[in-house]
Amino acid sequence: MSKTHYLSQEGFDKLKADLEELKTTGRAEVAAAIAEAREKGDLSENAEYDAAKDAQGLLEMKINELEKVMANARVLDETQLDTSKVTVMSNVTIRNVKNKREMTYKLVSESEADLKSKKISVNSPMGQGLLGKAEGDLAEVKTPNGAIQFEIVKIFI
Repeated sequence: MSKTHYLSQEGFDKLKADLEELKTTGRAEVAAAIAEAREKGDLSENAEYDAAKDAQGLLEMKINELEKVMANARVLDETQLDTSKVTVMSNVTIRNVKNKREMTYKLVSESEADLKSKKISVNSPMGQGLLGKAEGDLAEVKTPNGAIQFEIVKIFI
């Protein structure tokens, strides 16, 4: 049984574009590398050919994984989300109880996670700690240095 991947429309479109890129350009580049290595003679002792075949296997594995994600993807309409609790696609402002520092993050699927853009995965320790909480609740996030408590300040779209 495959896991459902909840994506924004933007994330779904990017995933689709990445998959198309791998299927067209990626496969063409690997095929060219294999053909070039094949021209160099004896395949049993040709390291370049082995490397090109390995690259082809990795590319096909990545294509297969992306196709699985696409097959199980559910695009969420952010305007229809409930903001009473933290869910996938929620923007949430949190305050560290200890140092009073506030941060705002968006909870997204693993494939869309990007810390630089302040998008964290719902499967990360932080995401797991925040899911299902309401404004005013305390969320405890387990870290290697111990648990950290965050207060949910605001949930919005």
